[in-house]
Amino acid sequence: MIEIKHLRTLQALKNSGSLSSAAIQLHQTQSAISHQFNELEKRLGFKLFIRKTNPVKFTIQGKILLKLSKEILPKIDKAIKNCKYTHQTVIKLAIECHSCIHWLTPALKIFHKNWPKVEIDFYSDMIFSPQPSLQQGKLDIVLTSEVLPKNDLIYIPMFDFEVRLILSPSHPLANKEKKIIPEDLISETLMTYPVERHRLDIWKFFLQPAGIIPIFKNVNNTSLLIQMVSAKMGITALPHWIVDNFEKQNLIVTKKLGQGIWKRLYAAIRYGEQKELTLQNFIFSICSHANTHLKFIRRILQPSFFKNFKY
Repeated sequence: MIEIKHLRTLQALKNSGSLSSAAIQLHQTQSAISHQFNELEKRLGFKLFIRKTNPVKFTIQGKILLKLSKEILPKIDKAIKNCKYTHQTVIKLAIECHSCIHWLTPALKIFHKNWPKVEIDFYSDMIFSPQPSLQQGKLDIVLTSEVLPKNDLIYIPMFDFEVRLILSPSHPLANKEKKIIPEDLISETLMTYPVERHRLDIWKFFLQPAGIIPIFKNVNNTSLLIQMVSAKMGITALPHWIVDNFEKQNLIVTKKLGQGIWKRLYAAIRYGEQKELTLQNFIFSICSHANTHLKFIRRILQPSFFKNFKY
């Protein structure tokens, strides 16, 4: 029945001494203030102040509510101020780009050095899809290349990366001059992370549209994937940046898939939390690290999300 605006109006009336002055203080018209009090007094069943007195005189009931406003309003203002300047101390993070862990680990160390009071609670489980957990409030940030339609999440773009075919140098396709086509993989053993097939880029964007189904084999470790490819136990598809050092050592060869499969990595957060300073700084920090240290990625124009960053 009593709203915060009523308490603020009572305070303004007490401080200014008249309806007209209170209206100026509150940036409202005198008639609006008068109407507000008339409605409130009608609902309460008693008068709050005596009209046409200068300065205004409050009734006993008005003085009681005025005392309440003096007690409540400072607490409300303090709470609002704390909401603006108190930041998260724990960030619950999960990734859907499983190979991202290789550049994310050093990025987390750099962020923690600059923000030592913020704890990173990291979730890495290939068998679960983290975006629903983000929507439910169980996570704070998810690194993903998949944008879910019609949801309450915001996707902050970080960078674009290419998914390449990874082969042993002695594989017959390693020296193929023409582009790799889906039919080239029909009899191959394709080693992938143990995730649902529809989440695999090489399947979704390259093989499935052509109706090509190779032999699938699950491997849950990136380093093991590369070693197995090098040992001619199969082929795989990974972001280009992750295999750069292995390619320089001639352990593997990378090939473009068709016209090229390019994906965009996002940091997903819940709508309404895009102004949370800790999250802004965290995302900016890891994004800056990736764009500085990763090869074979495309930088993209960063959104105004980062305008208040502190790095």
